[in-house]
Amino acid sequence: MTGGAHRAPRIPARFWHGWGDRAAALRHVPALLRLVWTSGRGVVAGAWACRIAGALIPAAMLAVSKRIFDAVQVVSAGGGLPPEFWGLVAAEGALALLGGLLGRATGFLDGLLADRFTRHISLRLMAHGASLDLMTYESPAFQDTLERARQQATDRVAMVHAIGSVAQQLIVFASLSLTLLYFSPWLLLALVLGVVPAFIGESHYAFLGYSLGLRQTPARRRLDYLRTLGTSKDSAKELKLFHLGGFVTREYERVSNELYGENLALSRRHLFAGAWLSTISTGSYYAAYAYVVYQTVQGQLTWGTLQLLAGSIAGATASVQSIFSTVSNIADQALFLTDLVAFFDVTPGIAAAPSRCLPAPRPIRDGVLFERVSFAYPDSARPILNGLDFRFSCGERVALVGENGEGKTTLVKLLTRLYDPTAGRILLDGVDLRDYDVDDLHRIIGVTFQDFVRYEMTARENIGVGLLDAAGDQARIEHAARMSLADEVIDRLPHRYDQLLGRRFEGGQDLSGGEWQRLALARAYMRDAQLLILDEPTAALDARAEADVFDRFADLAAGKMALLISHRFSTVRMADRIVVLAGGRIHEEGTHDDLMARGGRYAELFELQAASYR
Repeated sequence: MTGGAHRAPRIPARFWHGWGDRAAALRHVPALLRLVWTSGRGVVAGAWACRIAGALIPAAMLAVSKRIFDAVQVVSAGGGLPPEFWGLVAAEGALALLGGLLGRATGFLDGLLADRFTRHISLRLMAHGASLDLMTYESPAFQDTLERARQQATDRVAMVHAIGSVAQQLIVFASLSLTLLYFSPWLLLALVLGVVPAFIGESHYAFLGYSLGLRQTPARRRLDYLRTLGTSKDSAKELKLFHLGGFVTREYERVSNELYGENLALSRRHLFAGAWLSTISTGSYYAAYAYVVYQTVQGQLTWGTLQLLAGSIAGATASVQSIFSTVSNIADQALFLTDLVAFFDVTPGIAAAPSRCLPAPRPIRDGVLFERVSFAYPDSARPILNGLDFRFSCGERVALVGENGEGKTTLVKLLTRLYDPTAGRILLDGVDLRDYDVDDLHRIIGVTFQDFVRYEMTARENIGVGLLDAAGDQARIEHAARMSLADEVIDRLPHRYDQLLGRRFEGGQDLSGGEWQRLALARAYMRDAQLLILDEPTAALDARAEADVFDRFADLAAGKMALLISHRFSTVRMADRIVVLAGGRIHEEGTHDDLMARGGRYAELFELQAASYR
């Protein structure tokens, strides 16, 4: 991260192409409406009924008001009040009261709908996200899409309300337009022509705003990272010791200044263009209004007609402006909706073959066989594994060793089918892993990764998530805690298994790295797994705790397949077979004594590590 000179912002100037994008994005609106309807049918129906009824109130009030003004004009000319005069006044008041009540009811129902929709779409987002592959999450492009989808999952509530508002304003405009058309079609045409330029201008700049926001997504993700880095407990130690606080702050300031400059440039252009277009719109309205006043002064219109037309002109102008701007807003939000739809369109690639979806074998009889397995990340030309042949027999305990980047963790992710090979195949009991039901396959595996999750939940929940079907089985949870030595940690907590862990929530108690690691191990032991995989399971433990953990692991793994990854050669000696990975393949394998006798890479690495203890 290095600073740099502030670059002059460049604003995209796509206009007609932007209109095409917006029109194409509107195809997603029906899908959004289906989501809205699903989230709360009764609330949606009630809100629309209130909007339709409320939309008829303005025209009805103007019609009643015309008759009142005409009656007043008659009285001023020496005539008498018609018998229905005070009834008309009461009716206008009743309509005003009804309009207010309908507005409040609409607001209440919109609030309920917002809560229901936010909950519904958030659940959909979480459920779909959980179904996607690990490889998908490792794509920076997907991370940008995901970030926008997270924001849009709740931001689209405004779009839902906007669609209802457009429908309501359309009814208002239609009812008032009939009045203007009856007296003079040119009045309505003049108003519409006055508003169209403002609509086009607002739409143009709204699209530019979307294009700019789309381009700024990676930079905004960087800002979020820097903000977290500068305020996180995990980074606080190094920030202080390395005096990085000022550096992180300056980097945040540099990136945010770039974004601010780009936004300011667009806002200035929008300000001047919007002011000019607003002048055209306002001039059109007052030209129509002046024409009606002139006709009244000439005696062509009554006071009531003046009031009716003036109110219709004002109401129709406000309605058509609202319709145009809201439709433009909907079209622009539909562009953002495109990202949400794109997220839901991402499908998991890790699934059983369409023709077969076999249950995982219980028990495993033959074991696992890697046949010429290769794997490379999509954006990398360097294979992590390259034609790997590897057999892992039932009941065998195998240790994987090798230097960093040699593919140990990748092999585990392939074995657990978090990844699929780019070449070759992996067989379990003679059947390709891709033919098994993925969820059922995961049920027979107990695994602890080196980058395990620290769940800021209770100690009981931290262990119980290892097997949700038994999360309420206290005896099983306590047994898993004993096997991983997590029971020693839990016994020191004020509320033992009910103690909230972590510092995110009030009342939580944080643990050391080694204590968290014991809880992660307990999650693996929750399962009566046929295949146990421990990826650097004791990296944060002291020597005594590590020895105790592996003594218990040896007992737990008896009769099962167990795969251990560790950089500590003192712990891998317990394995039945040690496999050394190098260059994406098996470099050598055998027992500890065999490998030491060969004097190969394993012996070299072992001696290097042992030398530090002498």
